[in-house]
Amino acid sequence: MSDEQGFSPRERRASFTLAGIFGMRMLGLFMIMPVFALYGQELIGFSPLWVGIVIGIYGLTQALLQIPAGWLSDRIGRKPVIYAGLTLFALGSVVAALSDSVYGVALGRVLQGSGAIAGAILALAADITREENRTKAMAIIGVCIGISFAIAMVLGPLLASLFGLSGVFWTTALLAVVGILMVRFLLPESAHRGQIRDVTAAPELFGRLLKDRQLLRLDFGIMLLHLTLTAVFVAFPLTLLDAGLAAEHHWWLYLPALLLSFLLIVPLLILGARRNLNKQLFQASILVMMVALLLMAVGKGEIWLLALAMVLYFTAFNFMEASLPAFLSMLAPAGAKGTAMGIYSTSQFFGAFLGGVLGGLLFQQLGGSGVFLLVAACMAVWFWLAAGMANVSKVRSHILSIGVNIESHDRREQLLQRLMALPGVHEALIIPEEGSAYLKVDGNIFELDQARRLINL
Repeated sequence: MSDEQGFSPRERRASFTLAGIFGMRMLGLFMIMPVFALYGQELIGFSPLWVGIVIGIYGLTQALLQIPAGWLSDRIGRKPVIYAGLTLFALGSVVAALSDSVYGVALGRVLQGSGAIAGAILALAADITREENRTKAMAIIGVCIGISFAIAMVLGPLLASLFGLSGVFWTTALLAVVGILMVRFLLPESAHRGQIRDVTAAPELFGRLLKDRQLLRLDFGIMLLHLTLTAVFVAFPLTLLDAGLAAEHHWWLYLPALLLSFLLIVPLLILGARRNLNKQLFQASILVMMVALLLMAVGKGEIWLLALAMVLYFTAFNFMEASLPAFLSMLAPAGAKGTAMGIYSTSQFFGAFLGGVLGGLLFQQLGGSGVFLLVAACMAVWFWLAAGMANVSKVRSHILSIGVNIESHDRREQLLQRLMALPGVHEALIIPEEGSAYLKVDGNIFELDQARRLINL
């Protein structure tokens, strides 16, 4: 047993298991990024364009299938969709490992991306955890994704130096099998709850959210962020090689750069939350990333300059990667977070695809400096767009269980009016099918216990 505010043993096991499954899958997707330009040169058809396609192509199928896979999990259950997605991911890894051409590797990456299980994993986390613990479960999953990216930047070069490119893909296949076993033996069973608006997309909300300029700024921002990431890793590994750092030693640069970046973003996140400076620090991070890209463009042959550029780049990237979902959670209308996140995730993966293709084309025509200068220009556009972002640091979301005794329309309207009358409540929405009330509130004024007492009257 546990107290009301803490995880129960079942919730804790489910949250960390789902985070591990999600993290291992993302680790498998990310590991290829720092190594393919270096170790794929012996493949038939190798060219800078195909480097970009292979790195980014998973994003295309991921973008196309992300939301439909979430809907499918509402209908047939979470675990079947997760099993199918991990099986496709393992199959794609095997296809890529056995291929002797870039075309076969690209096909493998397409299959990897088609295993779009993010929506099903988040929905299962929501099924298993109570409303008051759902945010913590999602945070654990988010942290695990960030850790997987850091590990991939180090583990990818190490594995490639020891076992070659195929060894990286066999490792990703093994990770997928481990994920399947975790679903089978570690995940507790749960009552399937169908659509949960906090984590899954509602089709009727798409039109409304696609007209919301604040949310569109975030969607465009995450698209540019991942466009930049994949474009950079088309060119940066070869830039390091030209600067004299052997391929098997690239992790020497990535590891300290990532560790320093994590140390630097912690005070930034704390400062932004305490001083209500999230927007200002976010804009500053865009400028820092632009400076880092310019340093990459002019730092050819200078390891120390490239190392400095990567520290700045990772610091800005990790800060924005953490900030964007928080902004989205604050800005999404009550009961629309799942839909907003679906559009956001689709934009993210489509950006990864665009960045790979664009980075490959530019590298082929203009070299590494051309890639870095173009994505630096993208950062300038993003900075201009971010100037119109709302600073919503005080806005919070809450989901409260209202039970099943709310079938009467009049009773729902009465409860809705009482909730809206509470101090600090900006929006309230009752979904009787879920037995939930969604609230958007001012975190400095709103009292959660007061809302719970009102619901239990």
